[in-house]
Amino acid sequence: METQERFFEIDCVRGIAILMMVLFHTLVDLSYFSIAAVNVATGFWRYFAYATATLFLLVVGISLVVSYARAARALAGLLLAQKFLVRGAGIFALGLLVTLATWLYIPSGCILFGILHLIGVAVMLAPLFFRLKKYNLPVGLAVIAIGLFVIPLINPIAVALTDPVAVLLLPLGLHSATFWSVDYTPVFPWLGVVLAGLGAGEFLYGNGVRHFTMPSLPDFFVRPLSFLGRHSLLIYIVHQPVILLLLAAVTGMKVL
Repeated sequence: METQERFFEIDCVRGIAILMMVLFHTLVDLSYFSIAAVNVATGFWRYFAYATATLFLLVVGISLVVSYARAARALAGLLLAQKFLVRGAGIFALGLLVTLATWLYIPSGCILFGILHLIGVAVMLAPLFFRLKKYNLPVGLAVIAIGLFVIPLINPIAVALTDPVAVLLLPLGLHSATFWSVDYTPVFPWLGVVLAGLGAGEFLYGNGVRHFTMPSLPDFFVRPLSFLGRHSLLIYIVHQPVILLLLAAVTGMKVL
């Protein structure tokens, strides 16, 4: 089941999150182009989006535990930290490309700090948190609590600010009352989910070793989900243009 020292169950869960993401974004497009009356802003589908992001970011944290344990066998000190800085910077750069693409296509709701930006920042910051091991779990819960309960209390300060200062506060979760984006995943609370994944990962995969017994699962279930999980970044980059092309082909509407 494991290829190149990968834990297939991590890839499978990531694959499930990717499927959830593609489904939700398809519904968003159906609503945005008035193809179908789907309410993605409130109710079930909004919570579905939150569940999708939560699952994906938890897996990011868990995967970082495994990646760090294996990298630490060959690297140490600044070289070890550099590995995650470079990787995170690369993911953040992809997020900037998404920002540019959405600014050109839907400037009113372009992605200024979406999930790729958040993951890039989380990976770059990860070396600061690896030493906390299982204690990342309560730290992560604290970051989530700040995002849910403290940020809304101080957000009126950001409402009164104007660009470019207000834009600089967006990554923290502070924004004006009129701000809207098709994907907004600020540090508070979402970095807390990654940190919670780091903490949970220590219990599940501390030192890069699985600490529980996985039941045998059928290949027809494992293989496709593992494939999606292994190529999640590529799928994230290309899935939206593919969805739009399919909608254009099926409906005949001009969506590009």
